Amino acid sequence: MSAGHPRTPSRAQQSRHAARELAVQGLYQWQMTGKSITTVEAEFRSQVADDDLEDHENWHKVMEIADLALFHELLHNVVRFREELDASLAPLLDRRLEDLDPIELAILRLGTYELSRRLEVPYRAVINEGVELAKSFGATDGHKYVNGILDKLAARLRGAEVSARRR
Repeated sequence: MSAGHPRTPSRAQQSRHAARELAVQGLYQWQMTGKSITTVEAEFRSQVADDDLEDHENWHKVMEIADLALFHELLHNVVRFREELDASLAPLLDRRLEDLDPIELAILRLGTYELSRRLEVPYRAVINEGVELAKSFGATDGHKYVNGILDKLAARLRGAEVSARRR
């Protein structure tokens, strides 16, 4: 493969990315509605998009390729460990958690969970996924904020891995 051409993600990478997309949307719904995470997951698994056929087709495409076991793990464990995740995030933020954009908060919680609890996932992959999710779902420059916070968090939580990579 020549330099400058991004490589095509493997099917497994696409499946994990789709699971993260669903998890961010589920966490957002959980934050905004106050429904139980079990209810949110059930609604996602049975959801048929509104009347917009394009959305309906996109939704089903994501559901078809998503790693649903990973979706379940991320959704439930981000909620389960929310206080711990928020405590890790709070010192790195320039504002209160409550003042963050809800999508950015969902992405940051997801990234914090993966950095702290899914050590088999390389820290660069966690950061890259967070940035891509913020580009897809967040505010215009939200991905820059997400990148900065997750980069600082990776240095704190995975210092040896980050140092080895930067040598």
